[in-house]
Amino acid sequence: MTLIDTNVLLDLVTDDPVWADWSIRQLDAAAIKGPLTINSVVYAEVSVRFERIEDLDEVLEDAGITLADIPRSALFLAGKVFRRYRAAGGSRNGVLPDFFIGAHAAVTGLPLLTRDIQRYRSYFPSLTLIAPQT
Repeated sequence: MTLIDTNVLLDLVTDDPVWADWSIRQLDAAAIKGPLTINSVVYAEVSVRFERIEDLDEVLEDAGITLADIPRSALFLAGKVFRRYRAAGGSRNGVLPDFFIGAHAAVTGLPLLTRDIQRYRSYFPSLTLIAPQT
């Protein structure tokens, strides 16, 4: 099973000229290894690109992507990591969702398919990331 980050799905739904092909290849490769999943945070972030819930659900179903609950232990870890981030001088803008996603992958041991590796590497160094080569 692979946890999919928001940016990968947005690459698909927006047909991003730079990243769509990479994201499609990575999703195909991950699907060969096992199920693809997102959590409620990713669902909410991707939903901004859709007018109707049925349209989003259809895209996810067509892609074979399921929705998984975030374990309580991951929610707890996300809060602790966010506190450490703020104590180190990090800004509040848009980071807590990444901590929910990273903590979910960390606690469940799932690889995370993402393009945004910096914050995940910094705060979840043991994560297995499927990401562009830097």
